[in-house]
Amino acid sequence: MKRLRKSQRPCIRIYSELLGFGVKLSFGAIILIALILLSVLYGTTNIPLNEVATALARGFGWSKAELAPAHRIIFELRFPRALFAAIIGAGLGVVGVVLQTTTRNDLADPFLFGLSSGAAAGTVFVITVTGDVLGTWTLPLAAFIGGIIASAIVLALVHSLGSSAPEKLILAGLAVSFLFGALTNYLIFAGDNRAAHSVVFWMLGGLGLSRWASLPIVFAGLFLIASFAFYRRRWLDALLAGDAAATSLGVPVTRLRMLMFLIAALSTATFVSVAGVIGFVGLMVPHLARGLVGTLHTRLLPTAAIVGACLLTSSDIVARLVLAPQEIPVGIVTTSIGAGFVFVLLIGSDRRRRVP
Repeated sequence: MKRLRKSQRPCIRIYSELLGFGVKLSFGAIILIALILLSVLYGTTNIPLNEVATALARGFGWSKAELAPAHRIIFELRFPRALFAAIIGAGLGVVGVVLQTTTRNDLADPFLFGLSSGAAAGTVFVITVTGDVLGTWTLPLAAFIGGIIASAIVLALVHSLGSSAPEKLILAGLAVSFLFGALTNYLIFAGDNRAAHSVVFWMLGGLGLSRWASLPIVFAGLFLIASFAFYRRRWLDALLAGDAAATSLGVPVTRLRMLMFLIAALSTATFVSVAGVIGFVGLMVPHLARGLVGTLHTRLLPTAAIVGACLLTSSDIVARLVLAPQEIPVGIVTTSIGAGFVFVLLIGSDRRRRVP
C-alpha cells in the first residue's frame, strides 16, 4: 500500500497544479467579463444594466424590435470598443511574452523593436499627406504596411550581420524605432497643422475607431500570434535554458527567433492599425503572468492573454472616466502605469542582487 501511495503522489501533484491553474484562469475570465460589462455601462453617460441587456438582445437579433438611438450607442460603440480592448490587450500580452522569451530580455516589448514606430509613421503619412484615398481602410492599411516595412528592415539588418543573437535584434530594432520616430516627427512638422491633434491622439493610442467591421482585423492578429506561439510552446520553453541547450534539444534557434519576430510584427501591425500606439502593455503583462503561473509557456501564454485583456480594458475605462466627459488617449494611462511598473521592477531586481 505504501508503494502505491508513493506512486500516486506525482499524479496527485500534477492534478492539483492543473486544478489551481484552471481556477486562476477561470477567475481571470470572470474578472474580464466584469470589466467588459463595466466598460459598456460607464462612460460619458452611465447606462442602466437592463438597457444594456435590451440593446445587446436587439443588436444580436435575439429581439426583433429595432435599435433605439441609445441602444445603438451601446451595441455599435461601447460593446465593440470593450471587445477591442480585450482582444488587443490579450494580443499585446502574448506578443510581449514571445519577444521577451526569444530575445531573453525582460524589458522587450513591441515598441522596442520599431514595430509600432513603423505603423505610426504609415498612419501619420496618411493623415498629413495623402488623406483617406482608399476610404475607411486607408488608415489600417497604411499602419499595417508601415509595421511590415519596419520589421523587414530589422530582419534585413540582422541578416546582413550574419547573426540572430538577441542583442543584435534589440539594437537593430532600436535603430529602426528611432528612424521611423524621426520620420513621424518630420511628417507632423511638415504636414497640415489642422491634423496635428488627430495625429497626436492616434500616436498616444485610442480605441475610438473600434467598429464591428474592424473586429476581424484585430482578431486575426490575436489568433496568429497566440496559435503559433502555443504550437511552438515547447521550443519556447527550451529557449529559456539558452541557445546552446535549445540547439542540443533540436530547436532551430535562428529560424525560430526570426519567425517569431515576423509573426509578432504582423500581429502588432494589426493592433496598431486600429488602436494606435499603446505602450507598455507588452512589457508589463509577461512579468505579471509569470508571477501567477511561472515561466513555462503552456500556462504562461493563456494567462498573459487574460492579464493583458484585463489590463487594457480597465485602462480604457479609466481613460474615459478620469476627465469625463472628455476622453484621454488610453496610451497615457498604460504608459503611466508602465513607468511605475518599471521603477518597481528595477528596484526589486537591485534588492535581489544585493541579498547575499
